[in-house]
Amino acid sequence: MRSVIEIGIVVPCFNEANRFQSDYWKSIVSNNSKVQWVFVDDGSTDGTSEVARKCGVEHIITNQGNKGLAYSFRRGIEECLRLHADIIVNTDGDNQYNGADIPHLVKPIIEHKAEIVVGDRGGYSNTHFSVFKRCLQVSGSFIIAKATGLDVKDAVSGFRAISRSAAQQLNIVSDFSYTIEMLIQASAKRIGVVSVPIRTNEKTRESRLFKSIPQFLKMSLSTLVRVYTMYRPLQVFLFIGSVAMICGVIPI
Repeated sequence: MRSVIEIGIVVPCFNEANRFQSDYWKSIVSNNSKVQWVFVDDGSTDGTSEVARKCGVEHIITNQGNKGLAYSFRRGIEECLRLHADIIVNTDGDNQYNGADIPHLVKPIIEHKAEIVVGDRGGYSNTHFSVFKRCLQVSGSFIIAKATGLDVKDAVSGFRAISRSAAQQLNIVSDFSYTIEMLIQASAKRIGVVSVPIRTNEKTRESRLFKSIPQFLKMSLSTLVRVYTMYRPLQVFLFIGSVAMICGVIPI
């Protein structure tokens, strides 16, 4: 890693013009870091790109129509790699995550302790979430941690830092969200992953990634099964075959 660390901060956004604050884009990560903001406008219709440009965002990518979070994330990663970023940070355009915690997020990568760092929103202690959402976050993260063998406390947190080497190994194919798929790939490719505590801000709007909790569970489970099958086919088909064999033996 170079003496001056180049950090690319990816912000996928859709119709977030009224949520931008100019000082948010002036986050200083560290004295020996060069920060470049990469804004991915996912087909906004409210002039989001223009507002971001006025706030000083350096690199703006505009999708032709609304392509979804995973697609926008992929484009942001590709742009950061093109800009020769040493570390890539992903955050959300709705300002859910506290930008002042970016230094904590990139620190384990700078210290060579991990290649992917996931921000932990606090689980049961996060007062910005409803009790049901907190329970869902903790239980879901527990299941994904067991499935991947990774010690990740907040598996669906979008506030995460990725080393250049790890980003070059990731190939996100999901059309829903990148969060779960990234962890499954990291586990399969033995990429080091750690969690760090981060703060969240007050909710400014409802999620646009899903319309309801049942839909979120359905899409997340579908993504988990499909991607896990792609990277752990032996375990998945051995399980399916064993179940079929047991069902066939029972009548005999």
